Amino acid sequence: MLGASLDVGCWMLELLIFPMSEATVILDANAIGRALTRTAHEIAERNENSVEVVLIGIPEGGVPLAQRLGKILSEIWKISVPIGSLDVSMHRDDLDQRAAPKIHPTKIPFDVNGKIVVLVDDVLFSGRTIRAALDALNDFGRPMKIQLAVLIDRGHRDLPIKADFVGKNVPTAANEKVHVRIGEKDEVILERK
Repeated sequence: MLGASLDVGCWMLELLIFPMSEATVILDANAIGRALTRTAHEIAERNENSVEVVLIGIPEGGVPLAQRLGKILSEIWKISVPIGSLDVSMHRDDLDQRAAPKIHPTKIPFDVNGKIVVLVDDVLFSGRTIRAALDALNDFGRPMKIQLAVLIDRGHRDLPIKADFVGKNVPTAANEKVHVRIGEKDEVILERK
């Protein structure tokens, strides 16, 4: 915050100037499409037995990304890839620091036992959401393997968690924010304060 003074006759006004944040589009719709296609091919290469692979998106951003990856993988493998969603709200380690968590539905319409579960999220930051997802997934069984696919890896990990598949690595400052918008207009925006 910056300050400035304005002298208007007998009055001295103190103005507070708040610096505006600067937003930069780092991925547009075409770049997101390319990143998801590349990620799907990497998943297919690493997992030759396609019938064992299931995708589980972490709300909110991971769910539409899992759906898009599932569609691309179905085209690659010529089979339908099961897709689910996993709410991690009640497994977070910061529940005491937040207002009431926003609960999302968990929909896993398949058995995860013995499967290769690819967790899908939009942004990997501290690793705490993924830790919560691993805890939540334990309630549904014992997968053969768990892999992680993210659209953006921005660094700054608090936990030793690393994505298996990354659409784009984006070095950021800790105070910057990454916004992923999937829907009417697909884009990833880096917001600098």
